[in-house]
Amino acid sequence: MRTVRTFVVSPSLPPKLQPLREVAYNLWWSWDRDAIELFRRLDRDLWERTGHNPVKMLGELSQDRLNAAVRDDSLMAYIDRVETKLRNYLQSPSWFNSLGPSQPSDIIVYFSAEFGLTECVPIYSGGLGILAGDHLKSASDLGLPLVGVGLMYRQGYFQQYLNADGWQQETYPDNNFYTMPVTLMLREDGRPIRFHIGIQDRDVVVQIWRVNVGRVNLYLLDTNLRCNRLEDRQITAQLYGGDSEMRIRQEILLGIGGIRALNALGIAPKVCHMNEGHAAFLSLERIRMVMEKHQLRFAQAREATVSGNVFTTHTPVPAGHDVFAPNLMEKYFSNYFQQIGISWDEFLALGRIKAQDRNESFSMTTLALRLSSHRNGVSQLHGMVSREMCKPVWAGDVPVDEVPVTSITNGIHVRSWISREMSELYDRYLGPRWSDRPSDMRVFNRVDQIPDEELWRTHERRRERLVTFARRRLRQQLEHRGASPVETALADEVLDPEALTIGFARRFATYKRGTLLFQDMERFARIIGNKERPVQIIFAGKAHPRDTQGKELIRKLVHAIRKEDFRRRVVFLENYDINVARTMVQGVDVWLNTPRRGMEASGTSGMKVLANGGLNLSILDGWWCEGYSHDTGWAIGRGETYEDEDYQNAVESRALYDLLEKEVIPCFYQRSSDRLPRNWLRMMKGSMQKLIGHFSTNRMVSEYAQGFYLPSLRRYDRFIADNLQRAKTLADWKDSMRDRWGEVQIGKVEAVAHDKLLVGGKLEVRCQIRLGAIDPGDVSVELYQGPVDAEGQIHSGEAVAMEAKGDVRDGWHVFTGQIPCRYSGQCGFSVRVIASHPDLVDKYDSGLIRWDEEQSAEPEVAAAKVES
Repeated sequence: MRTVRTFVVSPSLPPKLQPLREVAYNLWWSWDRDAIELFRRLDRDLWERTGHNPVKMLGELSQDRLNAAVRDDSLMAYIDRVETKLRNYLQSPSWFNSLGPSQPSDIIVYFSAEFGLTECVPIYSGGLGILAGDHLKSASDLGLPLVGVGLMYRQGYFQQYLNADGWQQETYPDNNFYTMPVTLMLREDGRPIRFHIGIQDRDVVVQIWRVNVGRVNLYLLDTNLRCNRLEDRQITAQLYGGDSEMRIRQEILLGIGGIRALNALGIAPKVCHMNEGHAAFLSLERIRMVMEKHQLRFAQAREATVSGNVFTTHTPVPAGHDVFAPNLMEKYFSNYFQQIGISWDEFLALGRIKAQDRNESFSMTTLALRLSSHRNGVSQLHGMVSREMCKPVWAGDVPVDEVPVTSITNGIHVRSWISREMSELYDRYLGPRWSDRPSDMRVFNRVDQIPDEELWRTHERRRERLVTFARRRLRQQLEHRGASPVETALADEVLDPEALTIGFARRFATYKRGTLLFQDMERFARIIGNKERPVQIIFAGKAHPRDTQGKELIRKLVHAIRKEDFRRRVVFLENYDINVARTMVQGVDVWLNTPRRGMEASGTSGMKVLANGGLNLSILDGWWCEGYSHDTGWAIGRGETYEDEDYQNAVESRALYDLLEKEVIPCFYQRSSDRLPRNWLRMMKGSMQKLIGHFSTNRMVSEYAQGFYLPSLRRYDRFIADNLQRAKTLADWKDSMRDRWGEVQIGKVEAVAHDKLLVGGKLEVRCQIRLGAIDPGDVSVELYQGPVDAEGQIHSGEAVAMEAKGDVRDGWHVFTGQIPCRYSGQCGFSVRVIASHPDLVDKYDSGLIRWDEEQSAEPEVAAAKVES
């Protein structure tokens, strides 16, 4: 093959149109309706044809059109207005600055394997990426000193189309980075900024691209360079493509390479946020760099860096977490582990539940949990599921309620998902604060001021646009499949712009149950075939290329849709992406969500309909457990779960049909004399008032900032001060405590109980503790107490601190405490000793805990009852 020498050609814009370039290269335009309208005014058809890509569009505009734009005074004034708006946004005071003084070095880095920012930067697959993109946008709105790190996929996630049988097919078109709103990072001499990373037995060269996301920079790593081997160029080819070996290469690049990329850019992060476990190797690289710079031991460097690590898990099932076999880890880390000064067994133990089990795989989630100071799930329910799932990581039989994994419920970037028409309605009746402060619940209390007529007319226009969009997409799908002209023409007959429209769009995994509506085909056909009260459903979604069961779900759905009873009322839109999602959430009346309870960590798709006036009809899972009330939408079931999945499907499909027939459809079609669905509008307003502000990423990111980022920044500063003295002291203390922990014993436990314990009273407990050479100030002695279940276990327990009385006899310290009797029934307690130090990340950080091993309590305690 002959050598090809490449060069880059950029759009030639007249000087007066140069501001267009600045706007096009900052994804702020993707959530500003005036900026989007600017590009539409330049050439509406070209805007659509280029996939809403302003950079590509500017490169394809004819010189005649550019010259005409310069002569158009109205357009030039509009360009100036948008440019001024962008500059004001970038320079405006921020919410983060209002929290107190900060330093230029206070840098937070957000790592994610995917980012869903806009459809013209296709480096995302689904909810995780969309959440990451919205996180960056809200970080920009709030002014956080945050940057993002990800991978620059040449082909991104696959594009989907269905064959004649309805079976999903995948294509992987190459992205042309030079016609996308991304910029290659260059040195002062014009050469690309590059760095090396060792992967297996060779060096891989990496270059860095930047995406401007408002005030936030996102840096993306790219190995598709001629100097690299073919297999190394493929590392950044596809998102979630390839096998486990490709996955470990990508995660080495994201985590270890991400830290080195920041170093090459002169960025020294204090806080690193791992969005899922894909980037968990960064925690090792941070340790290695601190060891090298400050000549520390692994344990000391670990204390310094853990203080600045944050980990968010999104996956509620163990099978969804990345694990790598020991032989694969050895293949890629046999040299690396020596650089951090620990043995191979110690290295693998960082990612194992059972450190001595040589057959156990290395878990990225376990690694992230062990090397983070803050850890969270993404909804309240997911927080509980995550604590149960992550419990084995903590030694000492930590009660599940006390596993140090909290929750911050996800949200959405409201301005990215709201329709132009609805945002203009908010401008008129809510004022400008709704867009500046979308998490301010008080702003949306004014939704009642929107006249019902205007709200309904606006919503109907969006439904009409969705139907038009769906018909056009369906026609394109049929033409691509080679359908006959007669069949293609029928695309214009599907759907009704005035009918109740339900949307279902998400990844087609089996647990999401995309075909639940089709459990009883005859009943479903009667529901949607009612001529007086028609119902229609729009489906969209992809199955992972290797998920055969998910593909089969799509095939079954498509075959069902083709039946005469459903053909005009149900459609499946191929190649689900941000553009399809945006159009659907802006136009549907109801958003349907049917996962098996406990398996949807949060789910943000249903949040996107809130600001657009849509209502949710969902299983009580993820965020809907927090969002649901009788006046905000509908709940399918009441959170019941059954071991028999077929039975669960049958029960919940019947509940879904009942809701549609008895509540949803009657409410939608019940019209007053002015033909308005007043009860439906009341629910729309109730949903908007109660939910929009809370389920926004501005609220979410502010919680991360105040609960995680700021405490981590300050903790990191303390630990690196004075030549990392605090980190050294804590590491040495842990080593000393581990050596002496075997000396800790719990002796006699006495409870002063009366014949009856009444609610409001107290049970006094006294115990003897032997500490050996350990100072009493280095331990916390606690009573863990609460109601006792039928199996004799404490549930929903709480800790009560015990105090040392200063009495020491034969090496036994005396501690006392009081248990408050807050409720009646059978209660219980246990005594425990925990290693305690003011600099620990959390009370279980040391892994040193001793429980009272005596299972049978003193007779008077066992007999004691708490009565009302």
